[in-house]
Amino acid sequence: MAAVVLVTGGTGLVGKAIEYVIEHEPAGSRFGKKPGETWIFASSRDADLRDPEETRKLFEKYKPTHVIHLAALVGGLFANRERKMTFLRDNMLINDNVLHTAYLQKTQKVISCLSTCVFPDKVEYPLTEEKVHLGPPHSSNFGYAHAKRMVDVQNHAYKEEFGCNFTSAIPTNVFGPHDNFDLKHAHVMPALIHKCFLAQKNGTPFKVMGDGSPLRQFIYSRDLAKLFIWQLREYDDVEPVILSVDEKDEISIRDLATSIVKVMKFDGKAEFENEANDNGQDRKPASNEKLLSLIGRDFKFTPFDVALQETATWFLENYANARTGQNHA
Repeated sequence: MAAVVLVTGGTGLVGKAIEYVIEHEPAGSRFGKKPGETWIFASSRDADLRDPEETRKLFEKYKPTHVIHLAALVGGLFANRERKMTFLRDNMLINDNVLHTAYLQKTQKVISCLSTCVFPDKVEYPLTEEKVHLGPPHSSNFGYAHAKRMVDVQNHAYKEEFGCNFTSAIPTNVFGPHDNFDLKHAHVMPALIHKCFLAQKNGTPFKVMGDGSPLRQFIYSRDLAKLFIWQLREYDDVEPVILSVDEKDEISIRDLATSIVKVMKFDGKAEFENEANDNGQDRKPASNEKLLSLIGRDFKFTPFDVALQETATWFLENYANARTGQNHA
């Protein structure tokens, strides 16, 4: 039977990257579209996945054999901190509906997208897959983090009781074309790109919250897309896999802001507001040892500077239609 792959959240950052890779990888590539495959990139316009009936109708319409489940209510540090209950409930509803409908419809495989925020706040680094449930997550985003953690619990329960081939991926900080650049809801990189753009446009300072000291691992969305496609085709274990660049590739928010100044050709420097309580976690390095041992150590990640330049270029070329929260009239 030909594969029908349904990507929920298919018009977001990672969904658009998967679509790009599927369309642009050469024939015969490990990550390209295979003969007879159908890929469906669904958005919230196609179904409100918080609603079990709408979820059922979506599955009945496309009859997916495989699902990459990316749909979620997501936001940056401040949105997570201010809307803990909304992030908890909406994401639990979405995840429960997608997984239960996939079970009822006898979907062959589901990969759900988690986040490194599922890990305990107090934990020995680097983060590895078996540490997910060793303690409570960081207080700043415990609603979102617990909802995402529950996916791992559900995957194991569906496998043990019903034999479902459900698994999950844990990406580090993702960035790339089609990101959400809305300053109220964006993650750190797209927020800083947009801030820098507005500072340049308005002749105002480029101000960065915090002191710039936190370290993060950033993965380019098109690299992550290849890893999801690999996981869909070649990985059949229930245990999650961290999808990340190496630990040695951590970048400080200060260095990130400096790099953004360069790629955006900003006439000045980033100014840090030095409020340490705006930092979030200091660092949360994740190990990609399991990933590389499975996919092969010859997998090539896009150099950070190249990926950042491609992201900034996309933002500038698509500003009128990008998710910025701005009125472009």
